[in-house]
Amino acid sequence: MKTNSSAKKRFKITGTGKIKRKHAFKSHILTKMSKKRKRNLTYAGQVHAADEKNIKLLLNMK
Repeated sequence: MKTNSSAKKRFKITGTGKIKRKHAFKSHILTKMSKKRKRNLTYAGQVHAADEKNIKLLLNMK
């Protein structure tokens, strides 16, 4: 089974097996956002536990 190309570009696996992701809404039209919101969107987040199973299937990690 092949790894899903779009998933491998968007997600990274941490050393403990959790999945890192980037936040959305940080590419353009940023003038209406507050500094605090833009700053918080900069940092990576974690995938919710309910979605981990599906993403691991996309990354071919059973």
